[in-house]
Amino acid sequence: MATEAHTPDRKPHVPVLLRPLLRAVAPVEGVWIDGTFGAGGYARGLLEAGADKVIGIDRDPLAHRMAADWIGDFAGRLELAEANFAEMDKVASGVDGVVLDLGVSSMQLDLAERGFSFMRDGPLDMRMSQDGPSAADLVNEAGEAELANILYVYGEERASRRIAKSIVRARAEAPITRTLQLAELVESCLPRSKPGQSHPATRSFQALRIAVNDEYGALYQGLMAAERALRPGGLLAVVSFHSVEDRMVKRFLQVRAGQTGNANRYAPVLETEKPQFDLVTRKAVGPDKDELDENPRARSAKLRVARRTDAPAGEVDAAAIATPQIKGTR
Repeated sequence: MATEAHTPDRKPHVPVLLRPLLRAVAPVEGVWIDGTFGAGGYARGLLEAGADKVIGIDRDPLAHRMAADWIGDFAGRLELAEANFAEMDKVASGVDGVVLDLGVSSMQLDLAERGFSFMRDGPLDMRMSQDGPSAADLVNEAGEAELANILYVYGEERASRRIAKSIVRARAEAPITRTLQLAELVESCLPRSKPGQSHPATRSFQALRIAVNDEYGALYQGLMAAERALRPGGLLAVVSFHSVEDRMVKRFLQVRAGQTGNANRYAPVLETEKPQFDLVTRKAVGPDKDELDENPRARSAKLRVARRTDAPAGEVDAAAIATPQIKGTR
């Protein structure tokens, strides 16, 4: 849901990679789960393409309030559930398709009071569910080592230790409670960015947001929940926006499609269980030139699609799909 937002006339922008997604899963029919409902762009696209019903899942209450303005346009074909997509199989099962659009939505980034953006001053919040510990709680209470680990593992920030040390030093004088307060602190720890480079606080804010919302844990659980929710022949389509998420999705689908191969070519071939998925897209699908012209934010987006087999659902080891894990204590 990383690129949808409502315009003043309440029509959402076309979601990233919607056109190639609809081509990959055509014909669109039956019941679908939109596990990251956001502003509803994928749900609209699926319904307009022929889905009989879409169940939109989102843990953000704002998504549900915004949908109230237009949900009636689909005459009972759109149903909403306030939940985490990691538990989608508890909302519905035996569905014909699942779509996941990972990351933070534009509607969240654009609201300063949600605290996701380092470009707007607001409370340091970042909670998608608007419940539980906030980014301010994490920044002001986590130990220096844990903060450094979060910044390094979740944000791939090479200056993680320097930033963590600066945070601990600053919060000893006064709590860090505002987005621009944290952004300026992070910026002071890093070299001045060159034209065209991302803002110095980008990786740190990403890392904190992922930690606050347990996004990698939700993705790990959500992929297995999708496996359980899909009927045989059902389709799973996932759009990701950065390399760690895409790697997790890629490895999950490889493992569940039996595409991991033998580590030692001289070892005997191991007998494996029947695959739970068949790959529809062998490689990740990216945006074409037209889409990039329409929406430059799409440049990092990748789509992967797979079809559920009739093999029983099962568990996947988190390490097997490269799920990042933080080792640290507060």
